[in-house]
Amino acid sequence: METARPSSEQGSSEPLCGPRRGHAGFCGTRLARTVFPQEALCMQPDTGEPGQPGERVIGIDLGGTNVQIGVVEFGDEPGYRVVGREKRKTKPDQGVETVIERVAKGVEKACELAGIKPSQAAAIGVGAPGVVEPHQGVVLEAVNLRWDEVPLAERLSERLGTPVYVDNDVNAAVFGEHRLGSGRGASHMLGVWVGTGIGGGLILGGDLYYGHFLTAGEVGHMLAIPYNPAGSRSLEHNCSRSAIVERLVKLIRSNRKSLLTDLVEDDFSQIRSGVIAQAYRAGDPLVVEVIEESARLLGTHLAGIHSLLSLERIVLGGGLVEALGTPYVHIVAEELRRSAFPDKIKGVEVVASRLEDDAGILGAAMLARERLGDPAYSR
Repeated sequence: METARPSSEQGSSEPLCGPRRGHAGFCGTRLARTVFPQEALCMQPDTGEPGQPGERVIGIDLGGTNVQIGVVEFGDEPGYRVVGREKRKTKPDQGVETVIERVAKGVEKACELAGIKPSQAAAIGVGAPGVVEPHQGVVLEAVNLRWDEVPLAERLSERLGTPVYVDNDVNAAVFGEHRLGSGRGASHMLGVWVGTGIGGGLILGGDLYYGHFLTAGEVGHMLAIPYNPAGSRSLEHNCSRSAIVERLVKLIRSNRKSLLTDLVEDDFSQIRSGVIAQAYRAGDPLVVEVIEESARLLGTHLAGIHSLLSLERIVLGGGLVEALGTPYVHIVAEELRRSAFPDKIKGVEVVASRLEDDAGILGAAMLARERLGDPAYSR
């Protein structure tokens, strides 16, 4: 759907991208090849000043089923540790007010575990599903929450007494990977999250790129098989976990044999990413066939995106990628390099998410940390 430009951008043709406060230190560094050991980080005393080591920022990953909250303490770049966590059911069927209150109470609990009050945090960042206007922190449309035009930043800020910044949930996760994970050092990066659906986020010039309608990076909605019937044409319809499960169940019911039948005891509603990965690692022919076909299809379409944008790095995340691991990433990368043109761009790095399930809360916290004090995101 067409969405309005933020008030500060009305009448401007300038894209919603470009460097923000604190970006220079990341764009010039090389990618670290080792996992950051959070427990070994040397943390500095809390100064209470935004952007300084020791500050605490709250990150929220708001989903249609669950909301995950983390109080993140930042030290010397890229030092951080999560000092308080809380996870709650979202319950969107109970309405906007209930969801916001559940999020607020979850924040209070996470802060209690961290030994602070919400008002003592420097800022709060939220990754929310759907189309988000990031300058004003408004969720314009979120189908799985049943939300339209919800001023989430304003409402949460009033409730908790802390500045709140909101962005799309996959944008937040991709931003987290760019600042703290597998994307560090890359100026031009695409993040693709493969789980129940497929989402994406785009980093150009070292910062999130939104596009005119605030939907840049939504790779899951790109056409994968144009002449398929409606509802089975997009990348999400063919490569997401939901699509893979649907195909596996259809093939099993047509008398194809699979370990999945025993693993879930004929209850196909229990097929999750972990079960698929278990069957894949065991060499189940049907699962191997379906997974590798979907990975190759994803790689082919990422090659087209890469040919258009000339990316430095592509980060793959989400539940299916985490469960299947390196073999899946290698197949996607192999197909991408086979299909990419010209030859010069075949050197793109294709890597798995390093932050995994924490990418959402860490990315939301980093977004809030960098946007605090930026007049374009005033609160």
